[in-house]
Amino acid sequence: MAEELKKDYADKREDYFELPRPEMFQLFPVGAKRVLDVGCGAGTFGANLKKTFQCEVWGVEPDLKSFEKSVPQLDRAFHGFFDDRTGLPEKYFDCIFFNDVLEHMIDPAAALQLAKKLLAPGGKIIASIPNIAHFPTIWHLVFGGEWRYAERGILDRTHLRFFTRSSIEELFTSNGFRLTRLEGINEFYGTGTHDNDGHIWKFYKLFALLPNRHVKEMRFLQFSVIAEANL
Repeated sequence: MAEELKKDYADKREDYFELPRPEMFQLFPVGAKRVLDVGCGAGTFGANLKKTFQCEVWGVEPDLKSFEKSVPQLDRAFHGFFDDRTGLPEKYFDCIFFNDVLEHMIDPAAALQLAKKLLAPGGKIIASIPNIAHFPTIWHLVFGGEWRYAERGILDRTHLRFFTRSSIEELFTSNGFRLTRLEGINEFYGTGTHDNDGHIWKFYKLFALLPNRHVKEMRFLQFSVIAEANL
């Protein structure tokens, strides 16, 4: 399995590791000075954080080519998986980002436990996590019987875990975190994994008339999270 995953990552286009993620900037904690970007890719997001907020940014990235690109972009970069072997300092970071990263991990709970050790007092985790209940995904599963993996997106072939809003909440609270934000981001109508997704949004508009929070959340590609460790 590990070798198959390495090949899948190696086959990805370079821009997969270079997304700037500007929608995550609004979540940056006021006054944060030491930041860790887990799954930092080529360092594009971290470099923009440094420039915008004048903060120190470290990164961890398992893909070698992307890691090499991140080195000149960040204050420090580590090649490898996010685990105890990385040797990151405890109680050091004011903020740890997981931008569409936890779903790629074999054990997301272990990653949160490690992050808890690395956070300085009052530090925050900020994450974005794909919404498996996104309407086109559910539509193709229920009405087409399809679960079609892709190069990127919600059904990215390198995703090992899938989350809904409630399972995101459970992941964080069961690992000793208090959520101060859990909201949908990147509201998305029109296209998706399938070339003809555009037409199905007219059906979503009918479903969205139902007074149900979960139905209304099906329009979001991801959920954003801000979490603090329980004292």
